[in-house]
Amino acid sequence: MISADGQAGASAQVNVGIDLTPLIDIIFIVLVFLLLTANTQLLTLPVDVPTEKDSSLTALSQDEHISINILTDAPHWALDAKQFDNFDQFEAAFIQVLDSSPNINVVVAADKNAPVQPLMTVLALLQRQQITNTQILMEP
Repeated sequence: MISADGQAGASAQVNVGIDLTPLIDIIFIVLVFLLLTANTQLLTLPVDVPTEKDSSLTALSQDEHISINILTDAPHWALDAKQFDNFDQFEAAFIQVLDSSPNINVVVAADKNAPVQPLMTVLALLQRQQITNTQILMEP
């Protein structure tokens, strides 16, 4: 803060100083921001991908399979083109089909514009049901 104090008949006295309050405020804001973002928990879902050089995309097999569709608009889940209003209904129908034919192949087909969260929810369901062999449809 710079101030000049002038009195009549006396010499002008000038006090020169720097106010550090705004600088301290900025330092505290940055400190709080760093503290809040430092402990962000990252959630991951392991996905095994082919590691061989000669592995390539293969066509969808003609065996009996069940198709899980991830759609762009809500409701996001469909089982063999039948949409479900919420995930609990979808999960119950999927488990029922899986129980009726346990050796059925599972194919996941997600729209490229669909949000990621519904796909991650389906992959978590497959992991809970211990389904390790799943095909994911992709455009060539």
